[in-house]
Amino acid sequence: MPIPMVMAVAGRRDCVAIIAREVTAATRPMTKRQVLQLKFDALGLVPAIIQDALTGRVLMLGWMNDEALRRTLRSGEVWFWSRSRQALWHKGETSGNVLRVREVRADCDADCLLVRAEPAGPTCHTGQESCFWQDVDGNPLQPPAAGFLDELEAIVQSRRVASPNESYTARLFEQGRFKIAQKVGEEGLEAAIAGVAQDDDRLIEESADLLFHLLVLLNERGIALRDVLARLDGRHAPPTQPMD
Repeated sequence: MPIPMVMAVAGRRDCVAIIAREVTAATRPMTKRQVLQLKFDALGLVPAIIQDALTGRVLMLGWMNDEALRRTLRSGEVWFWSRSRQALWHKGETSGNVLRVREVRADCDADCLLVRAEPAGPTCHTGQESCFWQDVDGNPLQPPAAGFLDELEAIVQSRRVASPNESYTARLFEQGRFKIAQKVGEEGLEAAIAGVAQDDDRLIEESADLLFHLLVLLNERGIALRDVLARLDGRHAPPTQPMD
């Protein structure tokens, strides 16, 4: 599995790195646009935002020096520089909840990194999936949604304990798996008909209904949307290259 090279510039805190590319992707010819001179701060650090590569959810913020970045790119797992301990930190080394790197990107000013990674477990030391689980007053909140489907999945889950008299989703759960599956079939057929015989607005409407009822069926079966995304991702992941 070829890993992007990182080279320290002698006598400076700058780091020249090949970034913004899949760790597992085949080696491509280097171009000038693939090489950046990262802007580390006065302490030799650059902030690194960690994002779930599958869902897009923001997981945490850490700091990297040039050595942490070098190890991240070479090992395929995230390393940080711990400002409190003044030492390199292999994320998940103790807990096992490592972050497997899929891609590292630099922002437009080259002074911040975005690391798309696959978490092996909860990212936060509190056991939460994301470190961003509280508001500015310290009140606990649900982990941030990665997108509207993620948020809708949480809403569907909450309706399982709602009153059927007040919630359509709760009534579906009360009627059971067969009824939910039947609704998925009906909405799928209506979406197909809209796709060939009706206008775009109708197709959008039927597609929304289909996605909603599919989320209900997945929830009834105890299957997370993430599991479906992982299956799709696995079908389209680039082939793993042998180690050099």
